[in-house]
Amino acid sequence: MKKFDVIIIGSGVVGSSIAYHLSEYKEHEILLIDKDFPLSGTSGSTQAWVWVHTKVPSWYGELSLYSAELYPILEKKIGDVEYNRTGGIAPFFNEAEREKAYRLAEKQAEVGIDIKVLTKDEVLEMEPYLSSKIAGATFSKLDGTVNPFRLVELYVKAARKNGVKTSYYNRVLDIVKSGNGYQVKTERGTFLTTKLILAGGPWSKDLGELLGIHIPIKQVRGQIIITEPLQPFLKYTIGGIRQTVNGEVLIGYSKEEVGYDRRTTLDVIQQTAKMAIDFIPALAEANIVRTFAGIRVMPLDELPILGQIPGLPGAFIAAMHSGITLSPIVGTLMAELLTEGETSLDITRYSLSRF
Repeated sequence: MKKFDVIIIGSGVVGSSIAYHLSEYKEHEILLIDKDFPLSGTSGSTQAWVWVHTKVPSWYGELSLYSAELYPILEKKIGDVEYNRTGGIAPFFNEAEREKAYRLAEKQAEVGIDIKVLTKDEVLEMEPYLSSKIAGATFSKLDGTVNPFRLVELYVKAARKNGVKTSYYNRVLDIVKSGNGYQVKTERGTFLTTKLILAGGPWSKDLGELLGIHIPIKQVRGQIIITEPLQPFLKYTIGGIRQTVNGEVLIGYSKEEVGYDRRTTLDVIQQTAKMAIDFIPALAEANIVRTFAGIRVMPLDELPILGQIPGLPGAFIAAMHSGITLSPIVGTLMAELLTEGETSLDITRYSLSRF
């Protein structure tokens, strides 16, 4: 039974970020385990926004802000992840929403998130292809996008360079508390560790059950349309829609609680297409090249679950929606927690004990 200082279960964007950031300390022998491979789950089926300005409560928005600010530094360390701070527009279609937008801007300003509430004319001047039926929008320069495939690939590559071991296509069958550590029983044998991190995304609830704890997360499907490559015409990331570097437009906003079912369905794809045309009428002429679905990791209150697992010394969890946005800050904080026993930001609000 091979022994490690830290075992991380789950090699998506959150698990691979933790592995990389922890490996920078060069103090731990680390194993990263996954039942499949790093981009086979949620991290490989996402629109990959780095989205800040509408994240509420404001202290959650603040965490997202700090994470977005880390992306330029991260790129210098691990390589080009195609981070693009485009700015983000969240349109609204009636004047009743304007007052909500002003309240959002006022609250987010308290934590340093600058939001402009735009008139219809201001929005259309910035993004002419948006529908003339909109009433206005909120806008922030802080939002952007990233290439999730490059991001996860480069996290893992940098972690391996720092000595992290990986074990893919290796399902965890059981986790047993053993002395001052844990036995992680897998399809390829049993590993020992003094510190264990659950970062299994949609499977976090199942991993928790192996430890006899309840992790309150839902699996929420989102379906996405991808168009043919088009001439660049969208300057900003828009709520539900973004254009990639190669011209494809990704469209998606649906939320369905159907378990781990990654099939696409005609009714939701039709609704998604209608939403896209309502927002950007010119998309009615675009050809669709494919559709896909991903499974969001959604804690019951929709806020991250982060930190030590109550009652299980040496066991930690990182489960959240918006893993792409949050991966730099979560990796940083979890590495601090495991190495120094404390974090540079207070993560008490994100504890599993709140449920």
